[in-house]
Amino acid sequence: MQNSTSGISRTVIWLMSIISGLVVANNYYNQPLLGLISEELNVPESAASKISVLTQLGYAAGLLLIVPLGDKFLRKKLILIDLVLVFGALLWMTFAQELWMLYVASLLIGVTSVIPQLFIPIAAELSSDKEKSSNIGTVMSGLLLGILLSRFIGGIVGEVWGWRAMFGIAAGIMVLVWIAVYKMLPELQPNFKGTYRELMKSVFHLAKNQPVLRLASIRGAMAFGSMCALFTTLVFHMEKPPFNAGSSVVGSFGLAGAVGALAAAKVGKLQRYLDLNRIIFYSLLVVLGSWIFTYFAGKTYWGLIVGVILVDLGVQSSHIMNQTNYF
Repeated sequence: MQNSTSGISRTVIWLMSIISGLVVANNYYNQPLLGLISEELNVPESAASKISVLTQLGYAAGLLLIVPLGDKFLRKKLILIDLVLVFGALLWMTFAQELWMLYVASLLIGVTSVIPQLFIPIAAELSSDKEKSSNIGTVMSGLLLGILLSRFIGGIVGEVWGWRAMFGIAAGIMVLVWIAVYKMLPELQPNFKGTYRELMKSVFHLAKNQPVLRLASIRGAMAFGSMCALFTTLVFHMEKPPFNAGSSVVGSFGLAGAVGALAAAKVGKLQRYLDLNRIIFYSLLVVLGSWIFTYFAGKTYWGLIVGVILVDLGVQSSHIMNQTNYF
């Protein structure tokens, strides 16, 4: 196996990319399945939609509380332990019979599905300067595809075999991921010697002293919240006339979103002509415009498709520029 760098092979980079997509997908399978969950448990749409919200809140908590541990503990060991917890949360989701059980399981799925954010520093640290941006981009591409395709796959599996099957399949995939990480991921020594409390203080110190980071966080939260709000409510909107559509149709809108997200990958080239903050401003205007457009054209398929493309284009463009800004 030929190494692209002295520290990491292309095989391992692609492995991390694929695993990033498979793990982050756990956070998004539920979005096209909310209607099926609501129907089976006989609960209101508003109650079922909290499943998606709790997953995203859990993901945010995991990013804050678990990802920094990658600086303190052996990352490979941390990832393997985390995968066991992901597996347990997905199994709980598969067999849960009460709504509160689904809430807890969804929160835990979000908290533990943060492994891609542990892979990115590994790719950065083990890559040469020449390969660094390419390798990080490869891992991020897997992450993005996992987000986009998970809704499509979740919708189809839910309609054919039921919503529980999707989480059972996801749990099985995590077993395969655990084996792949155990056999192939290189080990990295931690670079932080202090306590967990001191580690978290360093995180808050960064937030306190870096206004660019605070601004990027707020922009990212609002933009991703907007996108999640669209996909969380879309399933209930399309169950009703004039669509009367099932979960597979709702999930297929993830493919429409992929068009916008892939277009966003080219937005960095605009920096030749526009200031970075101006690009972010225009990206957020696209997000706002997508909501206005969907409000008026949301009773048609073409209106929803264009709306989803625009919201993904705006959110992913602002995300890429946000990262460029604070890095």
